[in-house]
Formats: sequence, C-alpha cells, structure tokens
Amino acid sequence: MKIPGMGNMMKQMQQMQANMKQAETELATMEIIGEAGAGLVKVTLSGQNDCKKIEIDASLLSEDKEMLEDLLAAGFNDAVRKVETAKKDKMGGLTSGFNLPGGLDSLLK
Repeated sequence: MKIPGMGNMMKQMQQMQANMKQAETELATMEIIGEAGAGLVKVTLSGQNDCKKIEIDASLLSEDKEMLEDLLAAGFNDAVRKVETAKKDKMGGLTSGFNLPGGLDSLLK
C-alpha cells in the first residue's frame, strides 16, 4: 500500500532534521547576556546554559553580600530565560509549514 505524498513528507523530514542539527550547533556557540541591577551584574551563558562569564560592576563590591548574591541570581535567571526564548525561536521556526496529521506537529515545537 502506497501512501500519497509519503516521498515528499520524507524529504521534508530529512530537511527538517538537517535544519535542526544546524540550529543546535548555532545555539551551542551562541552567547546570551542576562542582566540585573540595571546592568551592574551581567551573566553570559551559552545556548546550552553553560556559564561563560560573570561581570560585576566595581561599585557593588562595597555592598552587602546578600544584595550581591541576589543580583547574581537575578542576572543568571534573566540569562536562562533569554536562552530558552532563543531556543524556542530558533527551533519553533523549523517546524512551520510541516503539516503532520492529528496535530502531531505540536510535538516538534
């Protein structure tokens, strides 16, 4: 039994797989900066959430320890949210236009 359009669907899936590999490579090399305290703390993460760099403005070094810890946590959380948004944007666009039956395309997003 031959399913109409199966060859075309297989080509689309192969192209989507190649595009996803490329997107994963791009995300791995991407660097995203999260900020806190109006930019006094900056945390740089890779697209895989690896911490690459933390910058602390010198003016914060005289502040109390708890405030600095809170700003570091907030900067890190901001960076993580930005990485997740970048992943969704990058990967979500790859499945557009690929119509799977029964709403299965939502599983790819």
